[in-house]
Amino acid sequence: MIVDDSAVIRGLVTRWLNEVGEFEIVATASNGRLALETLNRCEPDVILLDLEMPEMDGVDALPQLLRRRPGVKVVVVSTLTQRNAQISLKCLSLGAADYLAKPEGQRNPTAVDEFRRDLVEKLKALAPRRGRISPEASAPTPARPSFVRKPAASRPQCLLIGASTGGPRAVERVLISLGAAIKQIPILVVQHMPAMFTGVFAEHLRAQTGVHAYEPADGEPVKAGTVFIAPGGRHMGLVMDRGNPVVRLDDSAPVNFCRPAVDVLFRDAATIYGGATLAVVLTGMGSDGTQGARHLVQAGGTVLAQDESTSIVWGMPGSIAKAGLAQEILPLEAIGPALKNYITGSTP
Repeated sequence: MIVDDSAVIRGLVTRWLNEVGEFEIVATASNGRLALETLNRCEPDVILLDLEMPEMDGVDALPQLLRRRPGVKVVVVSTLTQRNAQISLKCLSLGAADYLAKPEGQRNPTAVDEFRRDLVEKLKALAPRRGRISPEASAPTPARPSFVRKPAASRPQCLLIGASTGGPRAVERVLISLGAAIKQIPILVVQHMPAMFTGVFAEHLRAQTGVHAYEPADGEPVKAGTVFIAPGGRHMGLVMDRGNPVVRLDDSAPVNFCRPAVDVLFRDAATIYGGATLAVVLTGMGSDGTQGARHLVQAGGTVLAQDESTSIVWGMPGSIAKAGLAQEILPLEAIGPALKNYITGSTP
């Protein structure tokens, strides 16, 4: 279902998805009120929801859509402004699966092409395949690693978190559930999102957790009680400076089509912290983080992964699990307490 007050956008998206040939457009609507009325006559798996619309905007429509059709995946669509970034993050907290930055106008062919590519990739990741029961409906038993490693001998000196689709809400829940342990260790987060979103995301986490969460500067010392958010469009890694670990930011080529990339942070941490590294890979499409996790495991570090039943998209954590790199594969609600145990040394 496509919900947008722009007839041009509704027409473009419909044509693009019809050209792909893997989607069925079951309905379109020009505002939230009409979307709710239309929802009674169709059963969409995914809803593309514009934010700024007359009569009823996307923010007001979102919770009602989720109540009336439990399990539907909602992707909020908005132009890339700081205000819309804040609203999009609010929608993710309310239950939206993902967000998509809409190009301003149709005069920039490159921006339109990027929007089209991102749209198709996200929908392919979110939409259930015909004839396949969705993970939420089937609640499968989580895959187990091909081998089980003993926990690292040393207490962790840093916590790394990698996430993509569905990640903002998952990261927030994990950090909140760490409790007082969040102040005992430096935390570095790579969340795939545009530059304008990462700053707003950091502000949101600071408000929710009460700890200093922000985008670090290049060369900034890594210290406990701080949550570093990788700036959108820049890789965040680590390097030693005068015997102490500091943040390394760079604009080198994307890794796994991502910048920032989880692999970059994980590889650097394996060199800097070795077996004293604790990492978790949360929901997200693709396989970013897997190669970096190999380096962490080889260095003696501990890697956890979110399970399939609680992931919006079991791409990144699924890749970790299938490669046998996960110490534990856990539902989202169990990840924070497990990390807390590792940090405080109370893991059996």
